[in-house]
Amino acid sequence: MDIAVLAHRVPYPPNKGEKIRTFHQIKYLAERGHTVHLFCPIESSDDRANLLELKKIFCASVQCAQKPSALSHIVGLVTHKPLSVSNFYTRELQQRFDKALIEQLPDAVICTSSSMAEYVFRSKPLQAVRSSAPKSAPKLVMDFMDLDSDKWRQYQDLKRFPLNLIYWRESKLLGEYERKVHHQFDASLFISPNEIELFLQNTQDEGKLHTIANGLDTESFKPGTQEKPLTDPIFLFTGVMDYLPNVDAVCWFVEHAWTDIRTQYPDAKFYVAGMNPNAKVMALKKYPGVVITGFVDDIHQYFNMAHIFVAPFRIARGVQNKVLQAMASGLPTVATPIAAEGISCTHEVDILVGDTIPDLVQHIHWLVANPDASTTLAKNAVALVQREFSWEGKLAELEKILQP
Repeated sequence: MDIAVLAHRVPYPPNKGEKIRTFHQIKYLAERGHTVHLFCPIESSDDRANLLELKKIFCASVQCAQKPSALSHIVGLVTHKPLSVSNFYTRELQQRFDKALIEQLPDAVICTSSSMAEYVFRSKPLQAVRSSAPKSAPKLVMDFMDLDSDKWRQYQDLKRFPLNLIYWRESKLLGEYERKVHHQFDASLFISPNEIELFLQNTQDEGKLHTIANGLDTESFKPGTQEKPLTDPIFLFTGVMDYLPNVDAVCWFVEHAWTDIRTQYPDAKFYVAGMNPNAKVMALKKYPGVVITGFVDDIHQYFNMAHIFVAPFRIARGVQNKVLQAMASGLPTVATPIAAEGISCTHEVDILVGDTIPDLVQHIHWLVANPDASTTLAKNAVALVQREFSWEGKLAELEKILQP
């Protein structure tokens, strides 16, 4: 099959959530003999170089255009469009996409995130084929991944005026846009049944909804062989540290739990490992034992060094790759319920889940006080991820959905 992929970010290197998912989809399809053509906006020369590198590995062709400037948000406001849509839409990429369709119509089009559907809706050659010869038109597949409209609703609940109004607008308009996409596309993919259940509160199934969970490279993420440092506990959080859910998670944990933890374990350390830490994250360095790393070349060294992974999310949608990585690496994991969403894990079997700061702190104390039970929890987590989260197993369903 010839497959066109409209990605909202260059999916290489696969070093953050949505990039990891799209990269493995492309890799899986290419390795099974399908021809993949990638279209995406870029933000930098690094993006362009990464796109060309991906072409060498898995893509038959790549097309890109510079991502719009911040002025695109004004366009979104004036045209009553979700800002997420205007943020990723560029006329140049539309022209490149349409030209490619005229030269060779693909068998299927995959969009990664609802914002990329705009290229389908505005594609004159594609819409012409769907109107005049629908049976020969490409199959349209939307990989929503997470339900972004609900993520913006969660942002709204945490922000004050006037940001809460902007987030309310985005949640409302994007929700309407997601329903339009679902109605006009042939298949809609979500990361977890929870996302589908949430989506169905405001729309009908139409027989198009599918769950394709995130997988994990279990050859890359696995328990380390070296002994852990014989110190007070070392805690770890990983992620892009200018992303609001990550920022909120680490700030909430440090500001409300860290003093209690350091009182019990005076030499404890909390490593926040990830690129682009913003000012709020950098300010956490004032707390003794908190280490903000910034970008790291090899995240595995931190998984191998840490004793406990914390995932104290208050904002999240879908499956958290960082939680899967920690579990696969053999780290006992303490998480809020929303951080464990979409992972078939069980409290006190392969993860510890708590709603509140006192719950999370209590779980941490229990892990430190019960090293044998902590080891069992970690081994159960490794087995769970290896059993249920291989990319090959997850993406077999995608290949079936793409069939005519």
